[in-house]
Amino acid sequence: MTVLGETGVFDVADVDAIRWYYQMHGYVVVRGLLDHALLGQMEQECVAAQEGVLSGRLSERYGSTAFLDEAAKAEFFVNYVEHVSEVSDAVRTAITSPQLTAIMAELLGPGCWLGDDNRAGVVYQDARPGRESGYTRIGWHSDWQAGPSLDVWPATAFTFHLDGTSPQNGFLRVVPGSQLWSTPAPYSNINNAPVPATARPAGGHSQVPPPFAMPLGFEKVRGEVAVYVEAGDVILHDCFLWHAAARATDDGATRRHVRGSYFGGTVPAAGAASEFIKNAAR
Repeated sequence: MTVLGETGVFDVADVDAIRWYYQMHGYVVVRGLLDHALLGQMEQECVAAQEGVLSGRLSERYGSTAFLDEAAKAEFFVNYVEHVSEVSDAVRTAITSPQLTAIMAELLGPGCWLGDDNRAGVVYQDARPGRESGYTRIGWHSDWQAGPSLDVWPATAFTFHLDGTSPQNGFLRVVPGSQLWSTPAPYSNINNAPVPATARPAGGHSQVPPPFAMPLGFEKVRGEVAVYVEAGDVILHDCFLWHAAARATDDGATRRHVRGSYFGGTVPAAGAASEFIKNAAR
């Protein structure tokens, strides 16, 4: 096992340790997947795509206001670029790298597939909290809750960090082990989207219910931990893991990342409707 001096952080070559920690805690930080050159190229191409959405050079396919606290601000600043792997060679290289796909096969099985063409695909997010931004933070949720009637699960989300994280610029909050609980489907939605009648009542890697209800906002959760990363690190987390994003304490700080998921379930049929429920916790 490669010990890098930080809890939950493992070298990309240490696949056994990555699998062990992920299966136990529901998340893991992978270091060494991006070299300096690829990280720099990814940053350059994502910023260019962000500017392309704002200027109109890129079509509406690449812009999104779905997760914004103040959607009107999208006219002046772009927090999200959807399907960014279509316009960034560096992103495409990173998310399909042999090292990442090998890790995903260990976590989800050899038949796992990249969700780059469903919903928003792979997304570049500029999560800065400043006055121009329509984003502040994301409350407690699990990724499964966005599609509780779909057969695409289980899944593993990846987040490539262009910036390191801290209380100053915001960070990920997780409840280790919560992927093992059977978390109920969402029942309250900030955009009034109904939960489909076909939704499964709960999702997780066991039938054991959570010891307490998931908050609908940003409250402190018993057992939660902060996950801090360095630029170039990749966080992998389970689709059933409870997680949230803490707001930055410095409005001038920047926190940018590229995120998407690999799935271990059934590939949706071409043209199939893509379920998406925006939980009130977001």
